[in-house]
Amino acid sequence: MTDVCYRRILLKMGGEALAGPQGYGIDPHRAAEVAEIVKGVYDLGVQIAVVIGAGNLWRGTAGTSQGMSRSTADHMGMIATVMNALALQDALERKGIITRVQTAIEMRTVAEPYIRLRAIRHLDKGRVVITAGGTGNPYFTTDSAGALRAMELGAEVLIKATKVDAIYDDDPIKNPQAKRFDELTYIDFLNLRLRVMDSTAISLCMENNMPIVVLDFWQKDSVKKLLLGETIGTMISS
Repeated sequence: MTDVCYRRILLKMGGEALAGPQGYGIDPHRAAEVAEIVKGVYDLGVQIAVVIGAGNLWRGTAGTSQGMSRSTADHMGMIATVMNALALQDALERKGIITRVQTAIEMRTVAEPYIRLRAIRHLDKGRVVITAGGTGNPYFTTDSAGALRAMELGAEVLIKATKVDAIYDDDPIKNPQAKRFDELTYIDFLNLRLRVMDSTAISLCMENNMPIVVLDFWQKDSVKKLLLGETIGTMISS
């Protein structure tokens, strides 16, 4: 087994990772690209749990802005994450990686119910576990679900996959003078009101001393380099 910094990780990615050039929907080619990146990490001998969002299919704010109940909008989003999880599972399985989807909202004909000990057992057997359905409760983002699952499954790091190479104090595309952070404490992140992750997720990680790394998922071998000890993205810790 390759000598890596972390043996078990929680990879949190937005649903947009599966969207094609149009920015919405599920693009099978993009799903295959994501699966190839995950396979590169899996081949290092790392145990991988994944939490995926649903921004490519549904954003609750689109409903609530038109008067929809927040609970209804959030439940629709949770269901959409299951669609993304199944698409990613299919892409991974076609690359020879045994994958299990577990969902906090029971859909027994398409996925296992989320059971913590069963998920850990899958990881121990070398399977990738995709946990869908968020936390199973409205008013919580998939960032919070990622933080929660990272703790429950005994991950050593929570990796937040984005399209930007690190955390900045402003949008680096719009502001070339934006300050880049290599490291941040949880408190600094909260005080600066950065929007990369929601405050609930950060607070949960802070209370349980779960390190977070925010990186550009599409930068070549970024996750692999992190696991092999290179300084990649921004580390949020105590």
